[in-house]
Amino acid sequence: MSAALEGDLRGIVGEDGVGSVGDVRFHRDATEAQGLSGIPSAVVLPASTAEVAAVVRLCYERDIAIVPRGGGTGFAGGSVPVDGGVVVDLQRMSRVLAFDPPLWRMHVEAGLRTGEVHRLARENGLLFPPDPGAAEQSHIGGNVATNAGGPHAFKYGVTGHWVTGLEAVVPPGEVIAVGGAIRKDVAGYDLKSLLVGSEGTIGIVTSVWLRLTPAPPARAPVVATYRSSADGCQAIEAVLANGIVPAALEFLDAGAVRAARGAYPFELSGDARFMVVAEADGSVSETEAVVGELREVLAERALHVESPVSSQQVAALWRWRDGLSLAVEAVRGGKISEDIVVPLDRLDDAIEATLEIAREHGLEACSWGHAGDGNLHSTFMVDPRDQEEVGRAREAARRLYAVAVGYGGSISGEHGLGWVRHGQLGVQSSPATLAMHHAVKRAIDPKGLMNPGKKL
Repeated sequence: MSAALEGDLRGIVGEDGVGSVGDVRFHRDATEAQGLSGIPSAVVLPASTAEVAAVVRLCYERDIAIVPRGGGTGFAGGSVPVDGGVVVDLQRMSRVLAFDPPLWRMHVEAGLRTGEVHRLARENGLLFPPDPGAAEQSHIGGNVATNAGGPHAFKYGVTGHWVTGLEAVVPPGEVIAVGGAIRKDVAGYDLKSLLVGSEGTIGIVTSVWLRLTPAPPARAPVVATYRSSADGCQAIEAVLANGIVPAALEFLDAGAVRAARGAYPFELSGDARFMVVAEADGSVSETEAVVGELREVLAERALHVESPVSSQQVAALWRWRDGLSLAVEAVRGGKISEDIVVPLDRLDDAIEATLEIAREHGLEACSWGHAGDGNLHSTFMVDPRDQEEVGRAREAARRLYAVAVGYGGSISGEHGLGWVRHGQLGVQSSPATLAMHHAVKRAIDPKGLMNPGKKL
């Protein structure tokens, strides 16, 4: 960081608002196992939207790249300063600006942790349904920037479904607001949805209006195990075919079950090669009814079906599910995990394709994810110290993109493209569609300084 740039940034954000470029936390995100990192030219931690705008204005005037950063939990390298630039970390912007429980709404700064949004809602009898992994570390702004999902997106939708408005800083340092506390707005182009999922490439989200919903009085999971992925996937399709609407509908293939077996809080048959974790919620009577329906439908080809009932058992089950990614990573010490999406009737094909691609590249693999959405976390386990193996895993991941699109799916369901998948949008988009993406980027960020090299 040049002395002049450092001095100017300190003039904007103050002494406490400038971080150290040597702090490795700002060099990487959850893609660390892939060896993805970068050294920023500077690190700033603004405390207000006005400070964010001033930083963007300064960088735009001097042609300096801007890399927005939330909790650093992303799996796509979206917040990694691969080619330097000023990292704009929003962790100090964590205020609750307004909270109106009777009106089911909340206005928060982008740096508020997702887990805190969950807690505030829950303590007031409300629910903020999106529940992406690492909720205690991720920021709501990052969730909006990637349009994050999670297990309960099947019933409740991804993050963008719960955003009614947002404030953002766009080049060359302008503050804009779209939507707000209102629940409906069709007055202009859907700029809110354009910014949701944009991964910091056209602006920095600084605050968000969130829509909440009354918390369901009851929730109860149902777990079923199967001898094969084919049996399990047929059971998943049967849930939808019978008109059942669970809050969550998750799956684990044989490799994922094997990786997490030791921590499973209940008994697990040695023959289990596939697992379905579903959850019912609603009123007590509604939940009981859906649990009964789930048990009946899932049992047809199952080895075993169980329904944890106590709050402790339910909490233990979801803690286990939340820790699945870490359990898989522990198999080899690292992993390269994709989040492809396929139509539900191609889920089993995608699971098998993941294993076949892994065999072709001499790798160990597994899949788990959000079955109801057809969203797989297809994962190749690697030793992060073995860069040759990591390279093979990256090539295997690229093969997966074509597989997903060939099945009528997408290369990403909730992690975003970031740096890991940049340049891959053309795999699923026509030249004309891809040109529209680039046109939007050029129109809003003509200098290409907002998170350059990411997404597109």
